[in-house]
Amino acid sequence: MSGGTDGAGRAGEATGAGGAPGEHVRVRTGGRAGYLLLDRPGALNALTRAMVRRLDETLAAWEHDPAVETVVISGAGERGLCAGGDIRAIHADAVAGGTGSAEFWRDEYRLNARIARFPKPYVALMDGIVMGGGVGVSAHGSVRVVTERSRVAMPETGIGFVPDVGGTYLLALAPGELGTHLALTGTAVGAADALLCGLADHFVPSGELAALAAELAGEPVHEVLERHVRTAPPGTLAADREWIDACYTGDSVEEIVRRLRASGEPAAKEAADTLAAKSPTSLKVTLAALRRARELGPLERVLEQEYRVSCAALTAPDLVEGVRAQVIDKDRSPRWSPATLAEVSEADVARFFAPLGAAELRLGGPGPDQEVPW
Repeated sequence: MSGGTDGAGRAGEATGAGGAPGEHVRVRTGGRAGYLLLDRPGALNALTRAMVRRLDETLAAWEHDPAVETVVISGAGERGLCAGGDIRAIHADAVAGGTGSAEFWRDEYRLNARIARFPKPYVALMDGIVMGGGVGVSAHGSVRVVTERSRVAMPETGIGFVPDVGGTYLLALAPGELGTHLALTGTAVGAADALLCGLADHFVPSGELAALAAELAGEPVHEVLERHVRTAPPGTLAADREWIDACYTGDSVEEIVRRLRASGEPAAKEAADTLAAKSPTSLKVTLAALRRARELGPLERVLEQEYRVSCAALTAPDLVEGVRAQVIDKDRSPRWSPATLAEVSEADVARFFAPLGAAELRLGGPGPDQEVPW
């Protein structure tokens, strides 16, 4: 899930970490590169609306600035790039029946689309934890770098939400049913598996990231990468492809769970047990969103669908309950409503995809018959 002062930093300028919320994004330029640092380490760089707007305004300026040839985004602190959006704020907004979350998502999804279409190299340093909104500000970029510390995930079903920030688009494109497995279980993957699933492009040891970022100020991206890219340590998903593909092609979540339990693979049984703890509604909506995403075409159309789903989640009970159980009270015992998969009807799922009328998110980008320049 995913949540500035105005303007872009110029040569040598950087904003501080204290004070106004927008200052949680440090902006500077050096040589031929523009650097964006998510600087809210105490909250694992979780995104706020002000941070999203700061990023968007800066990229809009740099897009047309000939002095900026490459953009680099990274996270402050030792724990990761970004753990997602500020879900405490979203929880409070949902409880109050407010509009702040919908406004945040509108800005955030526009940012995700801008990153995907950015005409210059956009280098995302996906070190450490990269989840939810952190995936949105990195995995749509043109140069995505993971390390031995990377843990990449879309864990939304565990808090009664549904993968967003273009996550259903990215996971729908993963080989076979790997994306379905990751979306439903919320499993975090390391570098090799992120590369396999198309969530990243290159593996660089974490100890070399500082040098890589500094060298981008003076040299083209491809030349810098040649010096630093290595082979990632082995992952696990390639070996699990057979049972994952066989189980997750099921027509419903119930059928997927049945196949997982019948497969005989210990890892498949673990996946079934994981699904049993997730929001039944979120699981069914997530499966529907992924299957629909495969037919929608470019990222912009999928983000528009995700906006409908996210707004619907604000008025459903599981988002408030999931955040309460996992983040507010931390009792890890959510009381989902409905409590079982069997109780979640087709009408319950369809409600999440209902048109929003004048409140629809409408993004540009290529039409359904245009080639998407990935």
